[in-house]
Amino acid sequence: MYTVNIAEQEFQISIDKKQANKGEINGKSFELDVHESKEGSYHVLHNNKSYNIEVVELDNENNSVTLNINGQNYTSKVNTEIDILLKKLGMDNLTSKKVNELKAPMPGLVFKILVDVGQEVKEGDNLMILEAMKMENNLKSPTTGKIIEIAVDEGDAVEKNQILIVFA
Repeated sequence: MYTVNIAEQEFQISIDKKQANKGEINGKSFELDVHESKEGSYHVLHNNKSYNIEVVELDNENNSVTLNINGQNYTSKVNTEIDILLKKLGMDNLTSKKVNELKAPMPGLVFKILVDVGQEVKEGDNLMILEAMKMENNLKSPTTGKIIEIAVDEGDAVEKNQILIVFA
C-alpha cells in the first residue's frame, strides 16, 4: 500500500504483486496497458485514453517524483507502508538533521555579526563574517531556527570548532 499526494489530493494505491499494471486506487480496481517507449518515458492506455508519461525527476531522499503527463508536470510525494507506520508512531522525522550550533570552520577573527539573539533565521541565511587568512568568509546558517545565543563579539579571535552561535 502506498499513499500518494498529488495537487493536495491523497490517493491510497495498492499494486498487484504479480502484475504491476494492476491494482487499486482508493478501493477502485485499475488495469493499465503500459509500454516503455524509451528509458523514463511510457505510453499508457487506461479506459481507452492515451497518456504519454515521462519521469522528469526522481528524488529518493524525499520520496517524491515529478512526472510530465501529456505535457503537464505533476509532482507527487509517495509514502510506503513503512513511512505511514513510522508517521503513526511519531517516528517520521528521525532522519532529519537538527543542528543546534554554528562552529567556526577555521581559526580567524569575527569581523561582523549580522544577526541578533531572538532572531529567526532560515537555512542559508548569512549570520556573520569571519576574517581568516586576510579573506572575509560569510558564515551561513546550517539550519532553520531561532538564535538563542551569540557566543562571540565582533573583534574576537576564534579557534577552529569554537561555538559561535546557538540555535533553538
